[in-house]
Amino acid sequence: MPKEKILQTNQLLISKALNWTPSINQIEKFTKLQLLLRDWNRKTNLTRLTEGNDFWIGQVIDSLWPLKKELQNSQTSCKIIDVGSGCGLPGLAIAIALPNSSLTLVDSINRKTIAIKKIAEGLGLTSRVNVINKRIELLGQDSSYRNSFDLSLARAVATSEIVAEYLIPFLNNIGEALIYKGKWTFDEQRKLKKALILLKGEINQIQRFDLPENKGTRHIIRVKCLEKCPEQYPRGIGIPNKRPLGT
Repeated sequence: MPKEKILQTNQLLISKALNWTPSINQIEKFTKLQLLLRDWNRKTNLTRLTEGNDFWIGQVIDSLWPLKKELQNSQTSCKIIDVGSGCGLPGLAIAIALPNSSLTLVDSINRKTIAIKKIAEGLGLTSRVNVINKRIELLGQDSSYRNSFDLSLARAVATSEIVAEYLIPFLNNIGEALIYKGKWTFDEQRKLKKALILLKGEINQIQRFDLPENKGTRHIIRVKCLEKCPEQYPRGIGIPNKRPLGT
């Protein structure tokens, strides 16, 4: 299939799923992201979703669907932090889709942050993408980052009550935490609500989305602050995971 036809096919796939049509330039950047992920996967295991619609649906659309509202305004400017970024997603996909926004991508594994930095360089995103190799429990106590972001988000990191402790300290007074989930259960919602009492937050909205081609159901848990997060959160390294607030 000719390159132009492939670009148009992927543009249409995204447009139908998200009610947002990326430019051809953005589709080219997503395509380059796919190629760079493939290349870095040969050097260090980042993700298994690099081929065909596993990438376009399981990575790009899955990363972007919670921001459908922001995508409708091409001038949207947000300060966003992606916690436990792993292979660089959803952060890098969001950076491509929202060209006026700045992204901070955080992961504690050095080989992953090295790869993410190189991928961001390859995409020409270094002016808007900051990659940090640090434990999130430490960064969340850093005054340069705490209470500083419009959106904090995490995809496939931990259970929601643990993720909430990671994300909420980064939010400014009108910010929102986005917790990416596959399945969502009443029990997990109950635990999250208990954790949010301590974190001074509340569930703002729960959204459901069915990925194209029957690739699974996704949920996003949108959390807002009722008041500034208490200074003791996040707790020290390893403690949120060992002693989740909601249990």
